[in-house]
Amino acid sequence: MLAISHHSKDDGNASIVYTVPVNGGTPPRVTAKGPSYLHGWSPDGKYLVYTAERGGEFDIYKISVAGGAETKLTNAKGLDDGPEFTPDGRFIYFNSTRSGTMQIWRMKPDGSDQEQVTNDEYNNWFPHISPDGRWIVFLSFLKDVAPTDHPFYKHVYIRLMPIGTMKAKVLAYVYGGQGTINVPSWSPDGKQIAFVSNTDR
Repeated sequence: MLAISHHSKDDGNASIVYTVPVNGGTPPRVTAKGPSYLHGWSPDGKYLVYTAERGGEFDIYKISVAGGAETKLTNAKGLDDGPEFTPDGRFIYFNSTRSGTMQIWRMKPDGSDQEQVTNDEYNNWFPHISPDGRWIVFLSFLKDVAPTDHPFYKHVYIRLMPIGTMKAKVLAYVYGGQGTINVPSWSPDGKQIAFVSNTDR
């Protein structure tokens, strides 16, 4: 199965999460409400995590792949986005503006024990955990971008951080942003990452 966010007039011009059989077929609708922006699967394949706007607030939600009631995992004021399970299923990493700038956070799969992971001068988005659970790759916007904004036309860093020390280093400096690494990006062997760049050189 694939999971996708789909935006169409049939859904009232709001993004809705669907699953799609790899071999084709009718995609079942998963989220009843929109906008809902898919970000990833639980390791056991039973749940999807996504960002959704409900009542004017963007928060992190979890839902069964079969649909049904969604579970709200964050409640802090401000934008919460980019959720992704760790490969062992122990944590969900995400990014949040609750501390004033966009930083990386993590929580238990039920939303408990939310803690800040990064605290630097950048606005950090879309954490992706390596298959062995030892590394995080994420985007870092410079100070000229507002914490809640993630445009597709800015210079951004792709940074790599070991979970053990939480000290990030720059992997690449690219022209991009929104869409560069919004969703899981690691190769299965953990040796490469895929990303989108608008850089023409």
